[in-house]
Amino acid sequence: MFFPPLILLMMLAFFVVALMMLPFLLLGMIGEAFLRLGLSPGLIFWLLVLTLLGSLVNIPIYHFASREIYGDQTISYYGMRVRLPRASQTHQTVLAVNVGGALIPICLCVYLLLQIHFGLYLPILVGLVTLVVNRLARPVKGLGIAVPGLIPPLVAALGAYLLCPPYLRAPCAYIASTLGILIGADLLRLSEIPELGAPVASIGGAGTFDAIFFGGVIAVLLS
Repeated sequence: MFFPPLILLMMLAFFVVALMMLPFLLLGMIGEAFLRLGLSPGLIFWLLVLTLLGSLVNIPIYHFASREIYGDQTISYYGMRVRLPRASQTHQTVLAVNVGGALIPICLCVYLLLQIHFGLYLPILVGLVTLVVNRLARPVKGLGIAVPGLIPPLVAALGAYLLCPPYLRAPCAYIASTLGILIGADLLRLSEIPELGAPVASIGGAGTFDAIFFGGVIAVLLS
């Protein structure tokens, strides 16, 4: 299934944000913490770009019986706008996994977890972000569960600054932001999806993708 998690203009704005970071990455002004973990500046940039490109791809994994479907219309949430895909079936919601908003970030989290020796501070930080996200997330008719794009990454960054060793703040912020959003919004509130009439409910897609993308950007800046 191919459709963007946000309207095209916002997707282009996200791409511009990634492009603006490239000179700073190549000049070594940011990204040092990730460089120590084997991630080059160029690779970090391409991971951000692949996250954007992968956000267009949603892999169906399940079907929910749902109420009236609100497909093929534009809706807004927390200042973001998304064009809902056309419903292929009435009274049925497709549960999918977004490649750029879930699969790629999870793979990067697993890689980072294998590279660092973390203490109790990382589970605490993940739990904190998960709790904040779960409290802030709200159901949106036709869309699914939505969270404000900047608050979860900022909570993760602040928590990492206070709890984690300086050389691990950036990767810990990224892990906490990504897992906290996916668990707190998408997984813990999955039971609410059948009541929202969404044609497609995508884990890591519309509703949470912007927060996950900003989590990567803020983590790089924190490094």
